[in-house]
Amino acid sequence: MNKPVDHGVSIALRVNGKSRQVAFDPRGRLSDLLRDGLGLTGTKIGCHAGDCGACTVLLDGAQVCACLVGAGQCSGRDVVTVEGLADGDRLSALQQAFIHHGAAQCGICTPGMLMAATALLAESDAAGAAQAGGEPKPLSEAQVLDALGGVLCRCTGYRKIVEAVLAVANAGGAATGEATTGSAPADPVGARLPRLDGRSKVTGSEQFGADRYPEGALWMRAIRSPHARARFELGDLAEFRARHPGLAAVVTAADVPNNRFAIFPELRDQPVLADAEVRFRGEAVLLLVGEQDAVMSVDAASLPIRWQVLPALEESAAALAAAAADPADALHARWPDNVLCRGRVNAGDVDQAMRHAAADARHACLEVRTRHVEHAYIEPEAGYAVWKGDRLHIFVCTQTPYLDRDEVASVMGISPERVRIEPSAIGGGFGGKLDMSVQPLLAVASRKTGQAVRTVWDRPESMQSTTKRHPAQMKARAVCSAQGDLIAYDFEADFNTGAYSSWGPTVANRVPIHASGPYRVPHVRALTRAVITNNAIAGAFRGFGVPQSTVIGEALMDELAGACGLDPLEFRYRNALRAGDTTPTGQRLDASVGLRACLDRLRPSWQDSSSRARSFNATVSAGGSALRRGAGIACMWYGIGNTVIANPSTMTVGLRRNGRFMLYNGAQEIGQGTYTIMPQIVAQALGVPVDLIDQIHGDTDATEDAGKSSASRQTFVSGNAAMLAGLDLRRSLAAMAGFSECAEAAALPVLRIAGGSVILRTPAGEERRLQLAALAADHRGDLAVGSGTFNPPTVPLDENGQGVPYATYGFAAQVAEVEVDLELGTVKTLHIYAAHDVGRAINPTLTEGQIHGGIAQGIGLALMEEYVSGRTDNLHDYLIPTAGDVPPITTWLVEDPEPLGPYGAKGVGEPALVATAPAILNAVQMATGVRLTDLPVTPARMRAALVAAAAAVEQAGACRARRD
Repeated sequence: MNKPVDHGVSIALRVNGKSRQVAFDPRGRLSDLLRDGLGLTGTKIGCHAGDCGACTVLLDGAQVCACLVGAGQCSGRDVVTVEGLADGDRLSALQQAFIHHGAAQCGICTPGMLMAATALLAESDAAGAAQAGGEPKPLSEAQVLDALGGVLCRCTGYRKIVEAVLAVANAGGAATGEATTGSAPADPVGARLPRLDGRSKVTGSEQFGADRYPEGALWMRAIRSPHARARFELGDLAEFRARHPGLAAVVTAADVPNNRFAIFPELRDQPVLADAEVRFRGEAVLLLVGEQDAVMSVDAASLPIRWQVLPALEESAAALAAAAADPADALHARWPDNVLCRGRVNAGDVDQAMRHAAADARHACLEVRTRHVEHAYIEPEAGYAVWKGDRLHIFVCTQTPYLDRDEVASVMGISPERVRIEPSAIGGGFGGKLDMSVQPLLAVASRKTGQAVRTVWDRPESMQSTTKRHPAQMKARAVCSAQGDLIAYDFEADFNTGAYSSWGPTVANRVPIHASGPYRVPHVRALTRAVITNNAIAGAFRGFGVPQSTVIGEALMDELAGACGLDPLEFRYRNALRAGDTTPTGQRLDASVGLRACLDRLRPSWQDSSSRARSFNATVSAGGSALRRGAGIACMWYGIGNTVIANPSTMTVGLRRNGRFMLYNGAQEIGQGTYTIMPQIVAQALGVPVDLIDQIHGDTDATEDAGKSSASRQTFVSGNAAMLAGLDLRRSLAAMAGFSECAEAAALPVLRIAGGSVILRTPAGEERRLQLAALAADHRGDLAVGSGTFNPPTVPLDENGQGVPYATYGFAAQVAEVEVDLELGTVKTLHIYAAHDVGRAINPTLTEGQIHGGIAQGIGLALMEEYVSGRTDNLHDYLIPTAGDVPPITTWLVEDPEPLGPYGAKGVGEPALVATAPAILNAVQMATGVRLTDLPVTPARMRAALVAAAAAVEQAGACRARRD
């Protein structure tokens, strides 16, 4: 618990039914009073501007953003926070419903959602009590959406939250009883087990990066460049510090032992603190460390920094042209052409195939542009660092603790074993928390001051300084036979990778593999460049560039289908990859190729949606309405795991003397469910109930390296490691009991814990016992340990991109229904239908939640999200979908088992997103007849495209009239 902040003013109020009195600055925020004054960190902070709603509480029964309410205004009033919803250990019906329906993923917005829903339910109950019969009217979905509209969620897609609230309002709540752990199913894999971390999420007790820090920790503030490109000199910092007695240190590049880091060690190009030159707006120049009030009161303009502003190269074309004209204008001497790297896949002979295509072949070509997209996770970056002797301990929100450990060690010039990364709960990541953010800054600041140092970035700082989705400038052409068989696909793209390398090489190399889509295309050429600019650093964001390339590819599929006179779904079905086919990299797909099965599931919905749209348009056009509707379809495929590079994961599980099992789970939980599905897999492998599995999670001092939580890899890669660990422990126990070695899993004895013994029974019926009390424990308290390591089999790509980049692929197809207002240019999604080949759903509820969340982000990519540095550095000007923007979603889980997967499973985190935007854009084209090629399709762009199309039609008519 944090200590109260004593400003000499006592504020008396009731909090969660108890009278409280706290010394606090009355000019401060209620959110800070709750968190810092009373230690109620269940109230989360996402923006401090009232935009995200994460800090929603009830003030005298009304829902408010605690960050917008003055502490002094609360004197004598009643405040309810998420900590006040449960009755002792018993959760409220609403909290139980959130767990039961899978309405919490990362958990950072969950307290705000719960409080907003609680206010709605109380209002409904009060309205019912005022009626003669005393029975409240059932709440509608529209009422729930309206009540939740002020709270943003980036993970769930909102639909399961709405389901949970409606269940409580209209059907007496969730399933009866506590829904925190659920029952123990006979087969854990495939069970809709409630999240094992669900209770901590719905009670607000989960500790995120800002929720914990050592007593007496100093505060760190980064001073950042206001310029996209500039040189600078630092003046007399000693004199500056002398004028600010609350500062413990001013940290500069000179204080950093090795002032370079990167995702890939061979690239290490990004400074921890800029040294004489900055390359993007928001780059850290120096650190102020000291008492929080003193640090935050410093006027950045008073710092002795002299700037020489240089012309910024913010777009790919400008950076390429500048370097071509004068290599001295390169942003890094290492890359004189401003090209970080190139990607290539070349199969067959595209030029010859297109030249020799039959006279009746169908051709299509397009150019598409996408923009920067912000991750917009609701938790800003936060954490602390402290040196304990010669070891560094960092508590931080991160998707990749071992990568952080190694890069921080490199920066500090020490061995990785001297660094401990303890991950906090992670309030959303989506790839944005793969790159280091606060970690090296905290490490250097703590080393210089000799004290613990903490920081919490505010929303603008988070958005200015962290990575984005790569903007893409793409052009592609495709050709098929008159019968609709794809012949060739030609693709080129420049991806604006920003000032430093980050994940640029991964994007440049993953996109060419996927560019031609999940189709049989004998001739493919796909070329990419990651271009260095002075724009925001572009890194990993749910799909590594594949969502961008799929937009143009699926638009071309629609164009070719139309040219052939074929239904868009049937065109895709005709060309869909299937088992036995070969991909453009020369990889043979032997199993788990479920695209056709996905299309089969979607066929009725596609036919109904298309028919509804045509009928609606025929009706409203006759009446002069400006509304038009359309249906669009899109397919996707996605390689599961890292592209060719090493991709291992190791898991261990031990048997404890109390008859329980300890899983050492290094797979980071970012909302996708690894805290739940890894125990499900281990329990299945051991043959025991899930409720016998405990776990230590994510700490580099306590778990093996399970790799990063990204690339949709954890279920497939770490899931395999967890399965192998469970089987290895069974094998070890069998050997300890004197059974002969069992090579096959099916021959292993079945485990049962009873009466202080492990009881092992073979398939043949032979039974033996191990007395737990008689077994020796190791240093961690384990009586026996099983370990598993899995690294997907791949083959490096050659100079033409030929090889085996992934061991397996996810497949999906989605249908979108939209409504377009031709006068306003607005696009509204009406329904999304999604069929996903997941191999095997380890936990169907969590799998559906991932699909919902991906679809919500796909809607944002298509229609509203555009990050512009200096203009949309907040959640007011940067728009992400709200509860009202996400339509009903119908989901089908297609289970085409992957032989290499744990019990047949693959990944779904990124595949969930990829098909949504192209399906929406294809629906817009059906509704309007206009192909939008500049994303996102904002109302202004939609209207401009409609006006341009109308002008083109008018001009064509005038030309015909003149000819006649």
